[in-house]
Amino acid sequence: MYKILIRPFLFLLDPEKVHHLTFSLIRFFTKIPGFKGMFRSRYVVEHKSLERELFGLTFKNPVGLAAGFDKDAKLYNELSNFGFGFIEIGTLTPKPQSGNPKKRLFRLKEDNAVINRMGFNNGGVFKAVDRLKQNSGVLIGGNIGKNKVTPNDSAVEDYKLCFDALYDYVDYFVVNVSSPNTPNLRALQDKEPLTHLLRELQALNFKRPKTKPILLKIAPDLTEGQLLDIIAIVSETKIDGVIATNTTISREGLQSKNRDEVGGLSGKPLTKKSTEVIRFLVEKSNKAFPIIGVGGIHSAKDAIEKLEAGADLVQLYTGFIYEGPRLVKSINKALLNTTAS
Repeated sequence: MYKILIRPFLFLLDPEKVHHLTFSLIRFFTKIPGFKGMFRSRYVVEHKSLERELFGLTFKNPVGLAAGFDKDAKLYNELSNFGFGFIEIGTLTPKPQSGNPKKRLFRLKEDNAVINRMGFNNGGVFKAVDRLKQNSGVLIGGNIGKNKVTPNDSAVEDYKLCFDALYDYVDYFVVNVSSPNTPNLRALQDKEPLTHLLRELQALNFKRPKTKPILLKIAPDLTEGQLLDIIAIVSETKIDGVIATNTTISREGLQSKNRDEVGGLSGKPLTKKSTEVIRFLVEKSNKAFPIIGVGGIHSAKDAIEKLEAGADLVQLYTGFIYEGPRLVKSINKALLNTTAS
């Protein structure tokens, strides 16, 4: 139904406007008596064999919603009705910011992809905290970043502020230094500044009565040498894992007319590359840390390939837009069938 009736209509409209429209519709229908139960009966798959124990947390299933979809924690309770095992909100920054000028979100229909240059548009971490107080039991990841106006040599303070603000309201943290849409942000992926940032966050973490898992989200465009640095940094700083990967700046093999738009590319063109990064990290580290795999998951087969490459969990974003909520169910059903066989 989604791909035949709903998606063709939505794809006639501006992508960013569609995003806000979809949020409004989901919120509206969820408030109607019976619709929440209908969504859950249609999309939620529950089974003990789908559960995953990771970072000291229990995930109901290994399929999550990636950061960027619900940046401001406005719809995480409603989105959980589509069968996700966990939802990552953000990227959040200390101060509200409008992001980059519009138009900044582009569909590449021929490539089953999206280019975005949103620029960490969000209402600020404290407004998100107010909404997270309404959590009805969803396992939440908090993706944190720095404000655009904050210079890199002061970035640590932005991340620390977000960490402190979110600590009581999220189950794990994700440090985002890999978005291509904030000037010079990716320079924080270099070994020295990244090690410093993660050590500072861990120092904050260890001051708490109970530590929260901290993960690092990395770009798919890192060289093998840089990926080896990531493995060393994870070991040195004792963070809990890696999310592989963020969007890419590569445009190799694209067919769509708007393929040269500036920004990060997500979707099907990223499927192979993100899986290769996962496999490299697993092999070179001897599976020393957990990995959440994200990038180009448009089918159950894509998800299983990432899990077989060594990912412990997976996340959807662009595949969820192109394939609809049935994708979450199809992945969990396929995993059940794999377990049964």
